[in-house]
Amino acid sequence: MNFLRGVMGGPSAGPQPSGAETIQKLCDRVASSTLLDDRRDAVRALKSLSKKYRLEVGTQAMEHLIHVLQTDRSDSEIIGYALDTLYNIISNDLEEEEQEENLPKQIDDLGSQFTEIFIKQQENVTLLLSLVEEFDFHVRWPGVKLLTSLLKQQGPQVQQIILVSPMGVSRLMDLLADSREVIRNDGVLLLQQLTKSNAAIQKIVAFENAFERLLDIITEEGNSDGGIVVEDCLLLLQNLLKNNNSNQNFFKEGSYIQRMKPWFEVGDDNCGWSAQKVTNLHLMLQLVRVLVSPTNPPGATSSCQKAMFHCGLLQQLCTILMATGVPADILTETINTVSEVIRGCQMNQDYFASVNAPSNPPRPAIVVLLMSMVNERQPFVLRCAVLYCFQCFLYKNQKGQGEIVSTLLPSTIDATGNSVSAGQLLCGGLFSTDSLSNWCAAVALAHALQENASLKEQLLRVQLATSIGNPPVSLLQQCTNILSQGSKVQTRVGLLMLLCTWLSNCSIAVTHFLHNTANIPFLTGQIAENLGEEEQLVQGLCALLLGISIYYNDNSLENYRKEKLKQLIEKRIGRENFIEKLGFISKHELYSRAAQKPQPSFSSPDHMMFDHEFTKLVKELEGVISKAIYKSSEEDKKEEEVKKTLEQHDNIVTHYKKVIREQDQELEELKQRVNTLTSQNEQLQATVTQQVSQIQQHKDQYNLLKVQLGKDTQHHNSHGDTFQVNGFQTEEVSRLKEELEEWKTKHELLQGQLRERESVSENLKSPQLEMGTAEQSSQTSRSGGLEHNDELQKELEMLRSQIQLHAAEISKLQLENQKLQVSNGTSEKNVAADPVLGDGATAANSSELEGRLQQEIKELKSEVKALSEEKEVLKQHLDSSSSTVAILQDEKSKLQQEVAESKKEQDDLLVLLADQDQKLLALKIKLKDLGFPVEDDDDIESGDQGDEDEDGDEEEQD
Repeated sequence: MNFLRGVMGGPSAGPQPSGAETIQKLCDRVASSTLLDDRRDAVRALKSLSKKYRLEVGTQAMEHLIHVLQTDRSDSEIIGYALDTLYNIISNDLEEEEQEENLPKQIDDLGSQFTEIFIKQQENVTLLLSLVEEFDFHVRWPGVKLLTSLLKQQGPQVQQIILVSPMGVSRLMDLLADSREVIRNDGVLLLQQLTKSNAAIQKIVAFENAFERLLDIITEEGNSDGGIVVEDCLLLLQNLLKNNNSNQNFFKEGSYIQRMKPWFEVGDDNCGWSAQKVTNLHLMLQLVRVLVSPTNPPGATSSCQKAMFHCGLLQQLCTILMATGVPADILTETINTVSEVIRGCQMNQDYFASVNAPSNPPRPAIVVLLMSMVNERQPFVLRCAVLYCFQCFLYKNQKGQGEIVSTLLPSTIDATGNSVSAGQLLCGGLFSTDSLSNWCAAVALAHALQENASLKEQLLRVQLATSIGNPPVSLLQQCTNILSQGSKVQTRVGLLMLLCTWLSNCSIAVTHFLHNTANIPFLTGQIAENLGEEEQLVQGLCALLLGISIYYNDNSLENYRKEKLKQLIEKRIGRENFIEKLGFISKHELYSRAAQKPQPSFSSPDHMMFDHEFTKLVKELEGVISKAIYKSSEEDKKEEEVKKTLEQHDNIVTHYKKVIREQDQELEELKQRVNTLTSQNEQLQATVTQQVSQIQQHKDQYNLLKVQLGKDTQHHNSHGDTFQVNGFQTEEVSRLKEELEEWKTKHELLQGQLRERESVSENLKSPQLEMGTAEQSSQTSRSGGLEHNDELQKELEMLRSQIQLHAAEISKLQLENQKLQVSNGTSEKNVAADPVLGDGATAANSSELEGRLQQEIKELKSEVKALSEEKEVLKQHLDSSSSTVAILQDEKSKLQQEVAESKKEQDDLLVLLADQDQKLLALKIKLKDLGFPVEDDDDIESGDQGDEDEDGDEEEQD
């Protein structure tokens, strides 16, 4: 301990030891001391010296400190001192107040060298990961800081060690759940370094629920109003999402985009934003742009754009865009963010077109932004952002392009002049005195014409009033007039890019351009001159415009046919010189910068020369123009013939593709219909089965009720069989009474018949007496009458016998009825003799039971009747379903026949295509035989073959 007092500054005799000697003694003490307290004091002393004597402590004590970490893990205090000492050795982030001015500056790579020594043994990093798992604050916090410093110094190597370590990344993810904010915040910084440029670790961290935890921290800290912790979380989110398609898709599928909307809720009073809030909101906007960046796969970008629209995030961004008091840099970044959220997404572009600024009267947001773009007093970065927003609004948006161009046409211009349109602002910027406004307006107008031949033709109708008293001139003519006046280079470059975009792939525009006799001499004069380096770019663009005028020339003007323009180039410029000037464009440094990404980003206005979409046009046309310059008239004619043949061939292929596509669509619709009907049939079958089972259940219930009814009757019968007989004798008595009445009716009917027979008999007897006194009656009549009388007598006897039988049956029935009445009386007496029930109770219970039984029987009969009716309805449904199945089977057979016919038509198409290919090949061979160079169309043929292969695949799938 005396030794330690000397080291720590206590009084000592003799000369003071140097720093290196002191550190050496402390290292020996750590290595040799058996007492934990002595080792702890020695490590504490090394920690206090590690900042001032970083090199000495690092070279002499690192091995001993690592040994302490391995052997003394039970003591958290000495472990904490050792970790702090290692952090001071490795970290380059020394605090300024702890550095003395007279000390020499530390070598920058000293921390990197010590880190390399430490991670040389991978077990050291694994040991450190296990220490970070400890919950003790004095161990966990310095462990996190040390691991962060190792990643800063030797990131890729440490990342690889952690990646192969079992559960290495998962252990570090637990830091985000630590309740101590210091450890949690430093854990965020650690994960920032861990996830840099390592897609594998980024995926593991993302799938360890990092998005949920980080978004929770941002929400707890107050979103954009939070402190630096929010900034650190946003930087970590950017690391996880940037250029990582898997994580971006996971972020979208996890519905985390919806949780970003509250970040951009700003109030009406936007004054006095803190610097931290500006930084946070800037990072939040950048995070949105990461998800919809043009460099992402188109499908992923499109899905994120749609999700942002549906959750209201785009609407929230547009609110910030139109709000007042927003800082300029936030407004600029918001414009860039909205640009990429709407780029190429028709739904978002349509919404943006409907946004109005809160002005009186309301103006479209596009008009307000264009006013800023052509205003030279606005900041340069803001004007670039507005131009990018306008370009993204028009990207793959023919509807938006048409709306912009329509504001320039004579029929749609507001004659009152009360409102300013987008077209008027673009024309105003195109012809203003500010060269940057000229360039921006020209590029914006070029984007309105991009890949839209119909709008290029419509724009030829635009007429401009140059001055009072002079006739109006066309927009095309005015552009060429300004170009010939020798304005600034930036203005001329912008106008030339607009003209090249306008004339490309539009023969009518080329004809209008050539109709002005001053244009071709101007272009040839510009190309032929030997100008300075600044003018070389203009010369290259002039060569491109002249080449477009040749390549897309339809030879409608006799003086400016393709051949004559080529001869003009040969005489005044020279073909080689023309090709060299044309190459000035792609060799320019600013061209290479613009070709990298769609967003216009320039360090200064002077560097604003090329547009990204225009670089694509140059790349497409440079080669074909060079070839077109060297072709002769005969080659042009043959090429035109080949082009026509190819166009016919393409038209035929396109037509049959369309037919096949329509047939496939119809087939798919019919398949869906069959599936729908099949599912409906299955549902009906299931319904029938269910109802049949219900009927069976009702039958079972009915039988059960019958059984229960018999049991109830037996229960209420206190005298055994007598009461049971009475219960059913009532019904039998009524039946017998009905039969008795029926027999009485028959008896009366027979009595009536008997009286009729007797009257007939009396009538027959009187003629018989008359025949006895009159002797004139013949023997034949007498004998016939007697026979008839005998027959009547027989019938009367038979009737009497039947009447006697009926009377016997009636008496029998009456006797049975009397017996039943006697039996009923006996049972009633027996019940009345019962002391429990009594007279009144017996009669009431008996009548009540009979009424209840009769009511239940009626209900059961009605229920059985209803079930029978329901069964009949179900049978009808089943019959209808069976007929539907038969119809479906008939349609299925028809569909199969149509598929067979389609396959036959496709086979015919393939044969036709093969014939066309043979004809095309024969034409090429004939051209080669005639000595003309023929281009190899391998790409085109491979493309056609690819289409045919795709069609074939679709047929096989069908």
